[in-house]
Amino acid sequence: MRGRRVGIIGAGISGLLACKYVLEKGFEPIVFESQPGVGGVWTHTPETTKLQTSKQAYEFSDFPWPCSVKEEYPNHNQVMEYLESYALHFGLLPYIKFNTKVININYYAQQGQDMRSWSHWGGTTDNCFSNPKGKWEITTTSAAAVQLHLELNPKVYEVEFVILCIGRFGGIPNIPDFPPNKGPDAFVNGKVIHSMNYSAMGDSEAKKFVKGKRVTVIGFRKSALDIANECATANGVENPCTLLYRNLYWSIPANYNPYTVLGLLFLNRFSELMLYKPGEGRFLSLLVTLLSPLLPLRKYDLVPAHRFSADVTSCSISIAPENFYDRIEGSILLKKSKGFGFYANGLTFEDDATPPLETDIVILCTGYKGDVKLKHIFKSQTFQNYITGALNSTVSLYRECIHPRIPQLAAVGYSESYSNLYTSEMRCRWLAHFLEGGFKLPSIEEMEKDMLEWEKYMKRYSSRGACIGAVHVWYNDQLCKDMGCNQKRKKGFFAEILEPYGPTDYANLTPSSK
Repeated sequence: MRGRRVGIIGAGISGLLACKYVLEKGFEPIVFESQPGVGGVWTHTPETTKLQTSKQAYEFSDFPWPCSVKEEYPNHNQVMEYLESYALHFGLLPYIKFNTKVININYYAQQGQDMRSWSHWGGTTDNCFSNPKGKWEITTTSAAAVQLHLELNPKVYEVEFVILCIGRFGGIPNIPDFPPNKGPDAFVNGKVIHSMNYSAMGDSEAKKFVKGKRVTVIGFRKSALDIANECATANGVENPCTLLYRNLYWSIPANYNPYTVLGLLFLNRFSELMLYKPGEGRFLSLLVTLLSPLLPLRKYDLVPAHRFSADVTSCSISIAPENFYDRIEGSILLKKSKGFGFYANGLTFEDDATPPLETDIVILCTGYKGDVKLKHIFKSQTFQNYITGALNSTVSLYRECIHPRIPQLAAVGYSESYSNLYTSEMRCRWLAHFLEGGFKLPSIEEMEKDMLEWEKYMKRYSSRGACIGAVHVWYNDQLCKDMGCNQKRKKGFFAEILEPYGPTDYANLTPSSK
């Protein structure tokens, strides 16, 4: 396998896993990371951010959490230490080029090749490495040159295969559109930043930034709740933080340990049997009826209009930070609005009857444009169009990894699950086994047909694009079948049907030989 270079873009969770598994198969990985260290999105998070899944679900199959981590939901510093230890343990650091920004990637087919005529991915029915039809060029520069707007001095690397591990949650912030003269520029007496910029400040600088200020946080997903909670801690009831939102999502208090319940009711084979029945069934409706009174959501009119299971199937459930609900109506004020705009001293609202809100700082927790980031990493307009067309649907990739019409390339970590680490590890195993020649891909036509089936599922159950959270066992079954592994990992019929699946169930996964 020596001489077969695999370019991996990103040294977050997926990038580390990709590096480890292709290295084990004898390939030569070269990882490009724009940050000075490993960790991806975990390198810049609010101080109070913790795991959204229990550490048992967020664990490498062959590298358990250290005994020193007692918490069920480790904080971001503990997660970073865990990821750094993993990279050191498996000797991955020598393969990573830190502070290296990828400008673009470009594919060069062999002379005389017409990719549009290919019936199979990569132009061959065999493994893509046994008869590659082209090469990828990865153009890079120093991260400092980009940040400081210096001369780029690009450097080009040639590889046989590319694995994109750039994720969806970072890079390009999503800034809402505003009516004329009501955008952030109108807020002349205050400051507007995105949650990405807040997280990049570091803990002490972020505290100084909000201390003594009237802060308004826009959004109701996890980052918004974390940042609002931090602002409330910094300023108390003297300067309460306003949390402005349009839509509600199920956010469970930290002390409820929800994944014990979720694992038993949603993350096993039995629960997956219900997904294709008309409606959501009385069983899932009953769950909401039982859960809602237990949560402080009803007290503050924070029960979403949609069912609990809808957020499960779209990976939208979050765990609220500690003491978040205790602070409501004190150091955290809630405000719902269909829309807002800026004026000199703060915010105005679509409902003209609602008075303007004076504020000093507005923090936009409005997500990221992960699709734009993925699109523009390609130099080729053709490949940009391919990936954009796929991203405009709810499912972008075959097995959530491969675009049928972009050869010798995979993307890992773009679609979500309830434990992205665990899911990325399964994908990297599958991909490494494929690169080794362990199995062959279907034809392009067959892959696209399979993607359409997944699209039907996503449109029916997932409100925010590619999320396999509620069918992760069945999804892993498909990967296991491709690799020739036994997909049933439990001991006994009832355990197989009723027990939640996690990383340790796949610890001794042994793909079949070619």
